[in-house]
Amino acid sequence: MNLKNRSYQQELLDADDIAFEAIQKNMYELNFINTYLGGHLITINGFKQLLGNKNEILVCEIGCGGGDNLAAIKKWCNQKNIRVQFIGIDIKEDCINIAKQNPFLQHITNWIVSDYATVTFTQMPDIIFSSLFCHHFTDPQLVQQLHWMKSNSTIGFFINDLHRHWLAYKSIQLLTQLFSTSYLVKNDAPLSVARGFKKNEWKNIFTLATINSYTIQWQWAFRYLITYLHD
Repeated sequence: MNLKNRSYQQELLDADDIAFEAIQKNMYELNFINTYLGGHLITINGFKQLLGNKNEILVCEIGCGGGDNLAAIKKWCNQKNIRVQFIGIDIKEDCINIAKQNPFLQHITNWIVSDYATVTFTQMPDIIFSSLFCHHFTDPQLVQQLHWMKSNSTIGFFINDLHRHWLAYKSIQLLTQLFSTSYLVKNDAPLSVARGFKKNEWKNIFTLATINSYTIQWQWAFRYLITYLHD
């Protein structure tokens, strides 16, 4: 795999005809990877940077998958006595059905099966975020996504996504071949890295979106945390 430029090869998860059991196994293994390779810690870090001193917050995740990112935020909020409500948006109904089973998210989450870009809110979320979602889109699509997140949040947004690097690619390829039982994860995990970003590519996307006041932080293991805070 040539990692000089972003790959636009389609991931298997983006197909429309995946069996529910395959999606469920994929979501379980992604949660495992996020838990033990630090992905959830990055999401919580982004959330904390935008939360400020608030003790009550409405958070929206686009491309929420099985809801594991929202559950990680909820667990942290429980420890800090912060009241949190969620909006989870995913285009796949199977993902939403899996997320609805998470005991941490019942009764506090409004689930929406939709393309995020067509959603209009009756109550605008304070924070919008995505995790391992942006690499599914082209750069022009991401410009529109940044505009949407900016326009639909009251505090700001953050992004948790992959740094395209040969060591990240080889490492996740080896780990998933050895330990994964999901054909989706075995194919899509290394491909996701190839579809990921270099720091200058993110800078270019934000320039095209005419958004200047943002921060990009490199995070272990081979992620970027990008935060935008409204003035």
